[in-house]
Amino acid sequence: MLNRLLVTVLGLSTLWTLPAHAQVCAALTVGPSARVVSISDGDTVDLDTGLTVRLVGMQAPKLPLGREGFEAWPLGDEAKAALSALVLHQEVTLYYGGETRDRHGRALAHVFVSGEDGPIWVQAEMLERGLARVYSFPDNRSCLAELYAAERSGRAEGLGIWRDAYYALRDATDVTTLLDRVGGYELVEGRVLNADKVGDRVYLNFGRYWKEDFTVVIDAAGLRVFQLAGIDPLALEGRLIRVRGWIESHDGPRMEVTHPEQIEILGV
Repeated sequence: MLNRLLVTVLGLSTLWTLPAHAQVCAALTVGPSARVVSISDGDTVDLDTGLTVRLVGMQAPKLPLGREGFEAWPLGDEAKAALSALVLHQEVTLYYGGETRDRHGRALAHVFVSGEDGPIWVQAEMLERGLARVYSFPDNRSCLAELYAAERSGRAEGLGIWRDAYYALRDATDVTTLLDRVGGYELVEGRVLNADKVGDRVYLNFGRYWKEDFTVVIDAAGLRVFQLAGIDPLALEGRLIRVRGWIESHDGPRMEVTHPEQIEILGV
């Protein structure tokens, strides 16, 4: 079980770098092609068919987009400019690997555009440039190993967001900083001191005082996703991991995990 966990949960499984000029991930199915007519931000485009596309599998720095009181994340304009240079007024092809629409009616798609050396996978390109982070959902988990590899490349080179403290990898034992980041999407690293199931939830505890220290919570719905993947999250006890998601405050800082791909195993 643990060996399967090490292979399936993305950490030690893919240590190579993906070229952005790449063949389509085998898990994807081809969708329509259309021309990009406008860019909202670093991960959202509008097509000449009237369809709005959210680039699934990644999250670029957010812009206010008319939301009152919303502060732009650092490098939001740079990410939008980079995406514009890649696809604005270009014909792109959509590929699907999970749920195809969100609640706003936007397409959830991987986007490919022609380049001088062949098709460019836009998500991988943005991640390699350090202008996005991997961001996934239980119903959209295809090709994440490849996207993680692209993200690692950008982070290793110190590109884009990885030069900015706003996007720094967080220490699971730094409770003060994590509480300061409540409401933010964070990548947190640390060793799981204790993994326990209480009722229909699993708790991964990173400190000895569970009412104060950082905790990852996997609820019943999330546990069903783990079970279908053949993964026991209790096997993470004692492991050094990186987990990504939104920081909440409840008995100290905590994060909800809904699917295994939110977790990368960094070591034993």
